[in-house]
Amino acid sequence: MNSWIKFVKTESEEPETVLKLTPVLKDYIWGGYRLKELFGRDNSGKKISESWEVSVHPDGQSGANSGTLSDYLAQNPQAVDRAGNPFPILIKYIDAKQNLSVQVHPDDEYAQRVEGDNGKTEMWYVLGAERGAGIYCGFKKNTSRNEFLKKVKDGTVEELLNFIPVKPGDCFLIEAGTVHAIGAGCVICEVQQSSNVTYRVYDYQRKGADGKPRPLHVDKAVDVINFNAYSDRTNSGKLIPCEGGQIRLLTECKYFRCRELLLDGEYQETAERSFVALNVLEGSGEINGVAFRSGNSFFVPCGQSFTVKGNARIVLTDEGMVKYYAGIDLGGTFVKCGIVSSEGELIVKDKIPTGSQRPYSEIAEDMANLAKRLAERAGVKLEAVGVGSPGTIDSKNGVVVYSNNIAWKDVPLGEKIREILNVPVYLTNDANAAALGESYMGAGKDFNSIVLVTLGTGVGSGIVIDKELYEGGRSAGTEVGHTVIRMKGEKCTCGRFGCWEAYASATALINQTKTAMKKHPASAMWELCGGDIEKVDGKTAFDAMRAGDKTGTQVVKKYISYLGEGLTNVANIFRPDAILLGGGICAEGETLLKPLRKFLKNSLYGGVAYAPVKILSATLGNDAGTFGAARLAMSASGKE
Repeated sequence: MNSWIKFVKTESEEPETVLKLTPVLKDYIWGGYRLKELFGRDNSGKKISESWEVSVHPDGQSGANSGTLSDYLAQNPQAVDRAGNPFPILIKYIDAKQNLSVQVHPDDEYAQRVEGDNGKTEMWYVLGAERGAGIYCGFKKNTSRNEFLKKVKDGTVEELLNFIPVKPGDCFLIEAGTVHAIGAGCVICEVQQSSNVTYRVYDYQRKGADGKPRPLHVDKAVDVINFNAYSDRTNSGKLIPCEGGQIRLLTECKYFRCRELLLDGEYQETAERSFVALNVLEGSGEINGVAFRSGNSFFVPCGQSFTVKGNARIVLTDEGMVKYYAGIDLGGTFVKCGIVSSEGELIVKDKIPTGSQRPYSEIAEDMANLAKRLAERAGVKLEAVGVGSPGTIDSKNGVVVYSNNIAWKDVPLGEKIREILNVPVYLTNDANAAALGESYMGAGKDFNSIVLVTLGTGVGSGIVIDKELYEGGRSAGTEVGHTVIRMKGEKCTCGRFGCWEAYASATALINQTKTAMKKHPASAMWELCGGDIEKVDGKTAFDAMRAGDKTGTQVVKKYISYLGEGLTNVANIFRPDAILLGGGICAEGETLLKPLRKFLKNSLYGGVAYAPVKILSATLGNDAGTFGAARLAMSASGKE
């Protein structure tokens, strides 16, 4: 395959199950003649800036059969997908003889409200690039609105932009809100939302065909620009062998999925869930027995099968397969919620006060409406909702059996939220949710089995075995904080004596620090808390130890021994790949972890040589419960 895709001329006819499309050609001032050289596009000697290959947009509709693709879909609405949704994409080839304007596209909400059109997220696949050619994607660093406007005014906006040199085969996802420009010398295959809304912010002082400067749309642009530093979220895969060649994921978002097929033989596929658009970038062959050449574009209706044979490079585009889930983390003070994609990306999040003294029905309604608002803000449809709640949870029936944090008993929380959102709702204990989040998207993602231990007001725990959440009988187990490490010891909040929670929680460490301070009035810990013992926190003893205070050192060593005893019990019972520690105390990092690892090495049954257990800090922080609740919804809804 060459760096520039070559035009190969063959004959073709259109089979009944596959539509061959004819393009719409566009001539703009920055275009060239490469699309004629590559694909045989003819525009009567004029430049061809864009060739709209697959389009139903009113500004340029692809031809199909004796009419347009729009005509065909109007008569066959389920050719798009089984739900009969509108056709979501527009595919074009772009020849940038000169730099395109610096521009941005709005998201759906803004575009529909202001322009009466869709927003525009797009994918660029580089077909060809001259030496030194590149693209601009987003900003080099976080940028303020005022800084951007100043650079636009003085004509130096390119200084802020992130320039990326490109080569054939490179792929980029350009999300709505990302300021961008295709540089001179690039030929691009662009897959985008079906939209033609563009806001120019800088155009090199060029003049249009009328001799006047082309209009800019700076006021609207700054309404929609993401001013954060560019972050590449293309997420392309590697080429993998398939029957008839090799295939890879180029990118996927909620609007489309794009794959690259390197055909070297015969490849078969059925458009089971949506249409498939095929754009032949290079080479030749046949589709369903009919010849194709480079530059040909085809539409395969949903439900139809196709077979391609030959030697070619083809981009396959269909509807995005990404799904979206709400993860709700219910706490005594706040309700936190986030929208998480099936690829593990937290799209948007927010929190509201719980108001725990109110009737549960009001709290449930607020939880559901928060999820609904966030889904609307993200512009996505929810597949399911997961909820992490404190207390004992009947996961099977979605009931909070008992929670002392919010004074609930036998509350049908799942049913109430389901009534409002009309999607499946799944419940688990909040610590279980956090463990599930860390297992799939945090510090535990590289391990099959983990135990998360959270050190806060109490000692919470969640257990994941072989990537499956373990909840115990009737979802009432995994309360490792209420295992006893000292007979007839300190009284626990659960009513028993000597529980691990009474010795290893952050609350326990604070109490231990205060007790030691009362016994040792000369301790540096008094100075650290300004002489006010009520200002003691989980850091006080550690800070004193670092300052060389003997009493603080003794408190930390004793606390680590309590924590180590419980961790050894956890490791002996479950023998996980890793134990993850969460909570504010874990900000101590290796000061806490290193001695715990040593303790475990010396006390673990059978030693650590055969089945070692790592001790690590959790990484998701306050988002662990949100991620985990969403992950619960993903896995549970997929099993139904």
